[in-house]
Order: sequence, then structure tokens, then C-alpha cells
Amino acid sequence: MTFLLNIDVPDVGTATTFYTEAFGLTVGRRFGADFVELLGWPAPVYLLSKQAGTVGAGGDRRRYERHWTPVHIDVVVDDVDAAVARALGAGAILEAPARDAPYGRIAMLADPFGHGFCLLAFSAQGYDALLGSS
Repeated sequence: MTFLLNIDVPDVGTATTFYTEAFGLTVGRRFGADFVELLGWPAPVYLLSKQAGTVGAGGDRRRYERHWTPVHIDVVVDDVDAAVARALGAGAILEAPARDAPYGRIAMLADPFGHGFCLLAFSAQGYDALLGSS
């Protein structure tokens, strides 16, 4: 079993620039002008051109201002501060500056299309730091 990430965007060209500059992903295949495959993460990323106002899953209309979703991407990096600077340089929006947590260091951002994501560098213990002792 495997998985892949599909990200709806209003403009595939702009999104391709953002995701390649912010995260160092590379273009795999192009399926016409409105569908691009990006490689470099453990799962391929597919940018799909879907215009604002069109109907998506569940009958909801797509919108690209900042929105909440129960599923988001955590990008695990070695250096959160450097990754934040790179993402901001590519056009990301900083929502919560990098902070230390028991499991590592984390920052919360959004891409230019309203999709939230976190940049995360794990400590030596990672999420196990949250287990506590019994």
C-alpha cells in the first residue's frame, strides 16, 4: 500500500514554483497544462488545477483564501528556522513562528493558496517525549 498527495490549486504554474522553491521538490511529469507531478518527498505530490468556486468533494465549493481542514501536511526538516525562511521566500504565510516543543521544534504556515502546513524538526525523543513515564 502507498499514498500520494493531491493538492488543488487555482494556478498550477504558480503552485509548481512555490512547492519547488519552498521544499526543493522537482517536477516529475506534466499531464497537460493543469496537472503536474512533483517528486522529492516519500510520496509524490500532484498539483491539480481547480478553479475557485468549482464544486469539490462533499459539494463544497473550492476557495483559496486561508481555510481550515482536518488534514494537513507536516513537513519534517532538519532545521525549522532555515525551512521557514525558505518557505517565506517562496511565498508562504507565517501563522505561528517556530517554537520549541517537547517533541522538537515546529512552525505553522500556509501556502499561497490557503492550505496550512507545519514545518517540524523532531528532537531525539520525537513524539515519545509526550508519553511520560508510567
